[in-house]
Amino acid sequence: MAATTASHPKITNGVGIAPRVRLGCSCLTHRPASASSTITPTLPRIPHGLLTLKRGSTTRRAVRGDSVASFATRRRASPPSLTTSAALSTEELAQTSSSGKSVENLVIIGSGPAGYTAAIYAARANLKPVVFEGYQVGGVPGGQLMTTTDVENFPGFPDGITGPDLMDRMRRQAERWGAELYQEDVEFVDVKNAPFTVRSSERKVRCHSIIVATGATAKRLRIPREDEFWSRGISACAICDGASPLFKGQVLAVVGGGDTATEEAIYLTKYARHVHLLVRRDHLKASKAMQDRVFNNPNITVHFNTETVDVVSNPKGQMSGILVRRVDTQKESVLEAKGLFYGIGHSPNSQLLEGQIKLDSSGYMLAEKGTTKTSVEGVFAAGDVQDHEWRQAITAAGSGCVAALSVERYLTSNNLLVEFHQKPTEEVKKDLTDRDVQEGFDITLLKHKGQYALRKLYHESPRLLCVLYTSPTCGPCRTLKPIITKVVDEFEHDVHFVEIDITEDPEIAEAAEIMGTPCVHFFKNKEMLKTLSGVKMKREYREFIEANK
Repeated sequence: MAATTASHPKITNGVGIAPRVRLGCSCLTHRPASASSTITPTLPRIPHGLLTLKRGSTTRRAVRGDSVASFATRRRASPPSLTTSAALSTEELAQTSSSGKSVENLVIIGSGPAGYTAAIYAARANLKPVVFEGYQVGGVPGGQLMTTTDVENFPGFPDGITGPDLMDRMRRQAERWGAELYQEDVEFVDVKNAPFTVRSSERKVRCHSIIVATGATAKRLRIPREDEFWSRGISACAICDGASPLFKGQVLAVVGGGDTATEEAIYLTKYARHVHLLVRRDHLKASKAMQDRVFNNPNITVHFNTETVDVVSNPKGQMSGILVRRVDTQKESVLEAKGLFYGIGHSPNSQLLEGQIKLDSSGYMLAEKGTTKTSVEGVFAAGDVQDHEWRQAITAAGSGCVAALSVERYLTSNNLLVEFHQKPTEEVKKDLTDRDVQEGFDITLLKHKGQYALRKLYHESPRLLCVLYTSPTCGPCRTLKPIITKVVDEFEHDVHFVEIDITEDPEIAEAAEIMGTPCVHFFKNKEMLKTLSGVKMKREYREFIEANK
C-alpha cells in the first residue's frame, strides 16, 4: 500500500487539538522550570563579541548569528535538557520573561510527516520549535497517515508499518529532542509584521519564522441527507469506522476513483459482506497497483459512470441504500447499502494565510521551485499544503526536512538564532503493550481495560464511569486517549475510566450501539448520562466530569 499523505480523507495534517500541556493564561512566556522547557528572550543584533549568562543551572550562550562556521558545525548529538542563548543582562532577562514578550525561533503549524520531520530537524538543531499539532480544524495530529492501514513503501520498514504507529514514532522522536508540542487549533496568523504572531485556542506566540505543514482536508459530497446520516451511515474514515458493529457483515459503498477510494474499498472488505466502488468517470485514477488489487478482489464491484445523488432510509430511520444516477443515461436507481464512505480528495488547509501568502488557484501555497520558501521571507511551506502532485508521506517528510534546514539558515543569516543546548537524558523506556499489562481487576485503580472491568465497575462503582470505545486502526482514537486520560487524572478520586477495544469486545460495542470510534459514554449509578462521539475539546470532558462527579 502506498504511503501517500492523501491516502485517507478524514484526517489531515490540520491546524487543529486540545493542548497536551496547558501552561496557564500567559501562553508560552511562563514555561515550567523543567529540563525540557525554558524562556526564549528576544535576541538583539550582536555586532561585537558574546555575552554568556547563567541562570540557575541553565547556561544561556549567545550565538553569533553571522557565524557561518558555527552554523555548519553546530552540535546536534545529544537530546534535550536545556541551554539557551541571549545577549541580555539578568535583570533584562527577567523583565522579558515576566512581560510575556519573548520571541520564539520557530513555530510549526500542523503535524503529519511534514510537521513532525520539521520538528525533529529543528529540535536537533537546538531551535526548540513550538509545534501546534492541531485539534479539530483540518483534522487530528499526525495527518492523513493516522487513518492509513499498512504503509508498505516508507523506507526502513521492510515488513510495513501502520500509519498511526509511524506517526507515533515521529511524534515521540520530535518530543525527545525538545520540540514543544501543543494539541491546539491555530486561529490566527500574522506574517505581515515581524516578529510574526501565531494565536491558538490556548495561547499567543511571537516568532521569527514559521513552517506551515497544515496538509489538506477531506472533501464532502454535500448530498441532501449527508448531515442527517453523518456518523450514522456516512463516513469519511473507513479505517476509523469500518470495524464498528453498524457496518460489520453489511453491504457498503465507497465513492471515488483514486488511491484514497480504492484503499478504503479494499480495507472495508475485511468487515463488509460486499463493497461497491462508485466511480463518476469511466476509469480509475488510482495507481496501477491499487487498481489491480481492486479488480482482483471478488468482494468489490466497480460501478463506472455512476454518481451519488443521496442516501435513502427504511421506516426505522436507518440508512438502507444509496440513490445513484448513471452519468451517461441519467437513469436513477437505488443501490442497497448500509454504509457510504467518501474517498473523493482533499482541499489544502491554507485558509489562515489567505491574503498574506501567495496561493495558486486551488489554494495551495506557492513555494519557490526546489525550495520551501514562500512569498514571505521567514515563512516556509511543507507537505501537502504546497504539494498537489506527489502527495506521498516520504515527499512530505522530505519537504519538512528542507523547511527546517532552511529556517536554521534563515535565522543564522539574520542574527535571529537563539540556541537551546541540551544535556543527555536517560533513554526513554518503551511503553508496555496490552499483553504486558497484568490481567486482573482492582476497583481501587483509576484506569481499567476490557469488558470484565466495565461490568464490575458498572455494577459496583459509586463513581462517575467514563468508558472510551476505540479500535486499533483508528487514528482519532490515539489522539483522544491521551487527552481524556489527562482529564481523568485530574479527577482520580471521583471517576473510574475503562477503555473498550471494539474488536476485542464486539458484543459490548454492539450492546452499546457504537457506530464509530472514538466514542465516550458516561455512566453513574447504572444510568447513561452522556455520549460524546469523535474528538472533543478537553474542556468539554472536564466540564462534564466536574458537573457530574
